[in-house]
Amino acid sequence: MIARQHRGVALITAVLLVALATLLATRIGTRGAIDQRRATALIAREQGYEVALGAEAWASEILQDDASKSQNDTLNEPWAMPLPALPIDGGSVEAQLEDMQGRFNLNNLVTAAGQPDLYEVARFQRLLVALGLEPKWSQLLVDWIDPDSVRSYPDGAEDGEYLMGKPPYRAANTYLTSTSELLALAEFGPERYRRLAPYVTALPRGAKLNVCTASAVVIDTLVAGFKEFSADPTALLKNRQKGCFPTVTDLSAVFSGEDWQNAQSRVEQRSVWFRLTTRVTIGTTEVTLYSLLERNGIGGSRAALRTFGTE
Repeated sequence: MIARQHRGVALITAVLLVALATLLATRIGTRGAIDQRRATALIAREQGYEVALGAEAWASEILQDDASKSQNDTLNEPWAMPLPALPIDGGSVEAQLEDMQGRFNLNNLVTAAGQPDLYEVARFQRLLVALGLEPKWSQLLVDWIDPDSVRSYPDGAEDGEYLMGKPPYRAANTYLTSTSELLALAEFGPERYRRLAPYVTALPRGAKLNVCTASAVVIDTLVAGFKEFSADPTALLKNRQKGCFPTVTDLSAVFSGEDWQNAQSRVEQRSVWFRLTTRVTIGTTEVTLYSLLERNGIGGSRAALRTFGTE
């Protein structure tokens, strides 16, 4: 009887040991598979980043070639054509250049002296209204950028308002480095950002609007009450198949007096700032790199900013 009890205890012990060994083996195998997967993903990510840097070199050559052949930057030129998906070892790469001077530059809202640029503020308000957004965000953004801590009335906000938030924070009081900073404005929210983001950029102050590449609604903001281009955006696209439209000369014929005096120093037909969006797929890993490229006077370019976000 005692011998049978001992055999039973030994059997249970053996079963427990087998179960523990199975659990340990499973854990070790799982951890090994996870570590292997993690290492593979990291290697693919690094490879994707290097491929994206190669795409930057391609974009620089395209921009340099364009600078040597054309005095204007228009949407029917080779730089504006997307690079179709090209095969690479284990995946593919595709890229697209965009003229960022075809957008409204948010940093132009405040002058070098730290004061609101009233003409640009009025332009931004017109853009907001055209997109179905409240014009009050212009004052809020001016306060976010300007160096002082004096709240604009009636709709501005400075440290006093932001420090009451959860978590509390302060106004930047400097120029934007990314349009995503709009989300820091109290109650601005992602929905407003998604609506506004395609029409705005955060370039160095003073960057002009390229009328050859700007959208219809952005061109219309140059003068109060002007809606000629946004009323028929398909006509704008059709005219741009031939080159720059509208030209600065075209606008001088449409605008007059004080309207043109305000607008003429803010527009041009050539750009310095471009954004390259590169998507690299290697296996199941996807890398998207956004590169803000600055083209210099001799056509070469440098990456002024790189981000894995949208801006």
